[in-house]
Parts: sequence; C-alpha cells; structure tokens
Amino acid sequence: MGTVIMHNVVSVDGFIADKNDDVGPLHDWYFNGDTPIIEGGDQQYDHSGAGSRFKVSRASAEYVRPMWEAIGTIVMGRNLFDLVNGWEGQPPAGDHVVVVSHRPKPEGWRPEASYHFVDDVTAAIDRAQELAGERTVGVNAGEVGSQILAAGLVDEVAMDVVPVVFGSGKRYFGTIDGQLLLEDPHVIIQGDGVLHLRFKVRR
Repeated sequence: MGTVIMHNVVSVDGFIADKNDDVGPLHDWYFNGDTPIIEGGDQQYDHSGAGSRFKVSRASAEYVRPMWEAIGTIVMGRNLFDLVNGWEGQPPAGDHVVVVSHRPKPEGWRPEASYHFVDDVTAAIDRAQELAGERTVGVNAGEVGSQILAAGLVDEVAMDVVPVVFGSGKRYFGTIDGQLLLEDPHVIIQGDGVLHLRFKVRR
C-alpha cells in the first residue's frame, strides 16, 4: 500500500480557511513564481481555471511536482466537495477521489469521473488505497483529515505554511482531541511566500 499523507496549505496559526471557507492569501504562492508546477501545462490540473498558470518558485516546483505526481487518490470531506463542486471531476492530482459523506454522490454528477462516496473514514482509506495501489493517498486536512489522523491511518503530515495569521477559522487539525506526536520534520523547503514541511507520524 502507498503512503497516506495529510496535506494542506495553512496559515502560520494553523488555519486552512476563515470561518466562511475563504482561503484569502493562502494560495497566492501558486502564482508568484516563474516555474510551472505541471510540465507542459497539463490541463488535467485546471480545477481553478489556472491550468498551466500555476507558476511557483523553482524550490516549490521541485517539491510540489513529484508530490502531486505520486498521488493516486485524494480523500476529501463533503464540505470541500460541495465548495469546489468536486473540482468539476478533475482533481488537482491523482486519478481517483474518495469523498467521506453520509450523503450519496449527487444524482447524475459527472458519471465519467472516478469519485467514490463512503460514510466512514476507515472505509474511505481502505477504498482510497485499493484505488491508488502503490501510489500515495492524499488526505485533505480539516475535520475529515483530523478524524483519519486520530484513527491512526495517516503516515505523514505535510504543511505548506504561508506567512499570514488568520486568528480564527477552519483548523488544519480540525477538532482533534488530545496530543498526537510527530517526528522531526524530514522535509523543510523554503519557497517564495511559503514554507514546505513534512513530518512522519510517530507510531
């Protein structure tokens, strides 16, 4: 099975969006450099209308590109699915998406897209790993991500830390209860307007 990585862009004080789900300047670094994340401008990543215009610093591109290429399946919560309409059936990375939700896929929604709806986080990771094979499972941080982390199903935590303080909003680690230890960061990369960090989850 591939590695399960919980990942998100995050403010210095630990928020992935404000209380209205607005990400503010958190994604500005995706557009402030001269190096495309996707070589050749692959339109499969055109979920934001940016397509090949995702241009970051060289340091960020060298980190993000192989990370995105390694992902086979993304696991997301229903709130994010509804906010972005499932990226219109074109996830930013990987070939499959598993949505954790007590509600089924909207009737008639993108039947060609490999999107799978399950109502339990353990079942979500099982399905995601089955779909991903040896590739990485990327878990969006937030409430669903924190449930998967608390269940002991996350191998690594990846954070793209942006120098902004939100003060309040949607937390990267959701409402996780109690302490959870991580190893020292094994990736520390300074980009332009972002610091990339990765930690293994201590077992």
